Amino acid sequence: MKEKIAILTELGFEEVELTSPKQKLEEQGYDVHIISPNEESSIKSWDKTDWGKDFNVDVHVTEANASDYRAIILPGGVLNPDKLRVSEESIIFLNKFVDDGKLIAAICHGPLILTENGYVGGKRLTSVKNIKTDLVHAGAEWEDSEVVVDGNLITSRTPEDLDAFNGAIIDYLKDTEEQ
Repeated sequence: MKEKIAILTELGFEEVELTSPKQKLEEQGYDVHIISPNEESSIKSWDKTDWGKDFNVDVHVTEANASDYRAIILPGGVLNPDKLRVSEESIIFLNKFVDDGKLIAAICHGPLILTENGYVGGKRLTSVKNIKTDLVHAGAEWEDSEVVVDGNLITSRTPEDLDAFNGAIIDYLKDTEEQ
């Protein structure tokens, strides 16, 4: 049976920050599920400067079991993490990954949701510069790098860093496969 990876997202996620990791992980043999608190069966992406495509939600967050997943990916986009931050179900789901020490990978504005559960305190990470102050105020050690790996947390800045982000996720999963 294929190992599962969760992508937790909401309306307005940056399209390529979901599609690129999803494709790379599927190429590696992982079963990647889009999970959302949105009540609709599909959610619309943001594509650089305007609305993008609709993507089917595989599992509603209240029906998702974190123990079924090896890792969670948090794409950015301005609207997406702001909506996730106020979704109690999404925070509860994400906290299970934190509690179990599973891989959490966030890009661009994605790390913003991690300020809701105190997870970034004392963590080295990166993000889009727009949320640097939010992350620092939440106790993060922010740095301007294409990818930062701090234990089970992988972060990247923008879509331009997707190759490094995807590579770090795949390397982490391979390195921890037998543990």
